[in-house]
Amino acid sequence: MMGTGVLEPLWTLLFPPRCPACGCYVEARGGWCPACLRAALRVRRLVLTPAQRGALAAGWTLGVYEGALRDLVRGLKYQGRTEHLYAIDTFLRAAAPMLCRLLQEDGGARQLGARFDAAAAVPLHASREQQRGFNQTERIFAAWLAGEGLSLERLLVRVKETRPQYGLSREERARNLEGAFAPAAGAAIRGRRILLLDDIFTTGTTALHCAEVLRGAGAAQVAVLTLASGQNR
Repeated sequence: MMGTGVLEPLWTLLFPPRCPACGCYVEARGGWCPACLRAALRVRRLVLTPAQRGALAAGWTLGVYEGALRDLVRGLKYQGRTEHLYAIDTFLRAAAPMLCRLLQEDGGARQLGARFDAAAAVPLHASREQQRGFNQTERIFAAWLAGEGLSLERLLVRVKETRPQYGLSREERARNLEGAFAPAAGAAIRGRRILLLDDIFTTGTTALHCAEVLRGAGAAQVAVLTLASGQNR
């Protein structure tokens, strides 16, 4: 990301930071105004279907996929706007205490690093990642996970190019992803508790397919965490 280190004061002077939602001035790059941050945050359990509960031990999401959060994710994914990571990181740090409380309510450790052995992002196909220049889910979560004491590992690969899931029905999504994922060569999966990461949770089809591959490779447990979801419950 640009504008860090010794250049940060100059960068801030030339481009005063603004809230990504309402545009009002904030103190530091990546800052949100309190009201907009509260509106975007909705840390909650994901509603999983019976089939998803067969592969996923649990699911959580941190925000509402609308407004500023949706724009930040889309800008990062489709326009390479890596400067959006500043605001996303602030959002993650604000969500962390709420997630800890939810994890405690669900039983077990409050900290991700104590509850899971590794995290793995939903992979992009190699051609898509080369085109984009990065896996957006890895970029979203990497720094935050390091602070949580959880390693981010490439445990999965996408072996088939697929259509974008946006606009597809649940059935079309399932057909689109059939056979799309496989364990990464040499990945340490067997017996481990894996936290699967994705940017958005819509129907959960992607999470289900990835979790089934991880469980098939011997993972002791798989749960999913996403930045945002369109689920209203």
